[in-house]
Amino acid sequence: RDQSSGKATLINEGCKISGEITGNGDFMVNGEVAGDCDITGTLTLAGNGYWQGSIRADNVIVAGHVEGDIVANGKVEITNTARIVGTVTGEAIAVAEGAVVEGVMKTTGPAKPIG
Repeated sequence: RDQSSGKATLINEGCKISGEITGNGDFMVNGEVAGDCDITGTLTLAGNGYWQGSIRADNVIVAGHVEGDIVANGKVEITNTARIVGTVTGEAIAVAEGAVVEGVMKTTGPAKPIG
């Protein structure tokens, strides 16, 4: 599992946010979000987290429920408890057995040629 560096901004269980989230750094979502995000950092949606809207981040880890598109500049990790309804796009996508993805997955490959 990808590890984020530094302390993450926490949206705790029982918290509901409506609107756009932007910023730098890592975010950990245990609550509910209705809206879009565009962040520089890693977004982690915990197993009890719910997101309705589009997610754009450097890296995305999903263990909860997403209704919307995910676009990562880097990696997308989808755990066995995840449920996604939407398009998932990333440089690399890892899907654990048991995860549910209703939509299209698109890998973009490395941003720069290797070698």
